[in-house]
Amino acid sequence: MIKKNKIEDYDIQIDLLKLLHKIKRWLWLIILTGMITGAGTAAYTKYIITPQYASTAMVYVLTKETTLTSLADLQIGSQLTQDYKVMISSRPVLEEVISTLGIPISYKELKNKIRIDNPADTRILTLTVHDSNPEQAKLLVNQIALTASDFIGDLMEMVPPKIIEEGVVSNIPTSPNVKNNGIAGALLGIMAACGVLAAGVIMDDTVCTEEDVERYLNIPVLAAVPSSERTEKSNSGFLRKAK
Repeated sequence: MIKKNKIEDYDIQIDLLKLLHKIKRWLWLIILTGMITGAGTAAYTKYIITPQYASTAMVYVLTKETTLTSLADLQIGSQLTQDYKVMISSRPVLEEVISTLGIPISYKELKNKIRIDNPADTRILTLTVHDSNPEQAKLLVNQIALTASDFIGDLMEMVPPKIIEEGVVSNIPTSPNVKNNGIAGALLGIMAACGVLAAGVIMDDTVCTEEDVERYLNIPVLAAVPSSERTEKSNSGFLRKAK
């Protein structure tokens, strides 16, 4: 039993050595594959994928009896921020935004463009809209903030959220990231090339050594005939000694 385990460990070691040898042999191809896939992914990201621009507005949540010394009011305001996050992206608000701006977009499409965040320990909501047109991203986020403020004030009959910062036009796209996508593409290409080489080693059952005979045929090797190169070298050495 011990002997069998040793043989299995030895077989695994031989396979790893063969794999490393093959990777070393085809290292230039692996690197070339990574360069090609990385460059292709970067080019696709830069020239094919439509860049997205972001514009952010900020609103401040107030309560009707808000005072700086009232801890209860602060707690109520923190709870209201969670309600406001839902109301801002509600159907009535977004459909009114679409109607006001007159843009050809559906409610679900607009909702997917919005991200609402609440920084920790604050009563501030940040509204971010992503769009392929930076001007439209600014118009959308500002109109959403304004419409949501009026809607919440009328619905809850309280002081509406105050807009403390309006969105601006961004000239720098937020996505996609050409550099990161290029690196990811190169890594995937390298992994794919290594996977193909590994599969070739695993599926290769060619008998090349005495160990392969025992591994694949389960036949013990009684004798081995030296290769022609070894024979020629030994014969040439014998002739030199004879001279």
